[in-house]
Amino acid sequence: MKERARRNRTLACSDTELATFASELLRLAAPARPEEVIGRVIHQDFHDVHRLLPPSLADLVILDPPYNLTKNYNGQVFRAKDAEKYRTWFDGVLSSLMPLLRPTATVYACSDWQTSTLIFPVLGKYFRVRNRITWEREKGRGAKANWKNNTEDIWFCTVGDDYYFDVEAVKLKRRVLAPYRTGNGEPKDWEESQNGNYRLTHPSNIWSDITVPFWSMPENTDHPTQKPEKLVAKLILASSRPRDVIFDPFLGSGTTAVVAKKLGRQYSGVEMDRDYCCWTLKRLKLAEADASIQGYSDGVFWERNSLPDQKPQKTRKTGANSPMGLF
Repeated sequence: MKERARRNRTLACSDTELATFASELLRLAAPARPEEVIGRVIHQDFHDVHRLLPPSLADLVILDPPYNLTKNYNGQVFRAKDAEKYRTWFDGVLSSLMPLLRPTATVYACSDWQTSTLIFPVLGKYFRVRNRITWEREKGRGAKANWKNNTEDIWFCTVGDDYYFDVEAVKLKRRVLAPYRTGNGEPKDWEESQNGNYRLTHPSNIWSDITVPFWSMPENTDHPTQKPEKLVAKLILASSRPRDVIFDPFLGSGTTAVVAKKLGRQYSGVEMDRDYCCWTLKRLKLAEADASIQGYSDGVFWERNSLPDQKPQKTRKTGANSPMGLF
């Protein structure tokens, strides 16, 4: 385990924890039944194990494959390919995924701006592509001869026209700067409180309220492309019901599984790296005591840094269906 500064809350596993958690990972050698993979982390390569997974397993898939970039994942390097080779690789991912989906399933496919142009036509072969969400990473390296790149895309896709979407579950609470009142002085479409004035707004496909995990956040790990819990929570709440099965074929450090557990959904995920699998199990264990999701409080998502006083609140143990946020 790395030596870190005292205030650094990045999650890691000791050698003892790695050995313990590794013994709890699932490896499939024969076709599995749903009850054998739900609630489990599968330590294998999705390309090798997809044929052994139960058909019609998933109500919702969070698909976050390697983008078409050269990236080191804990010693396993995914190398950028030419456009046609990446499209062929991604087509193989989708063709392997299709048998695992229920007819009413939703798939959210993550990408950066360059990869988006490659995967969009491939997604259209298999799904009804309904929207493209663009979210602000809110940090990134500057560029002297180009615009700073700090956004990513998520493609909203469904298997068919019969799908679930709960807009009420993903409304955003925004601070009202110029509140409008009715003729009798009552707030119009906003809420007045001692801590400020707020309005619940319908979610759009531009998300500027996401905080990328960093060293002082307990959800942070050393995974190079970790997605924020708040981001995944929006996808899960919008497109699944309690107890639905959420599947992630490239689970990474486990954010999809952890958020699914915090929100009262079932989960299953596949990840080829042992350390990432172990981090996932540790995060799942911690979620049993603390179901908070940063930026999600009282059943609504808040704008970044908009909770009262802009200070982290003490977390408390919560039920799986009533997570509390920090800020």
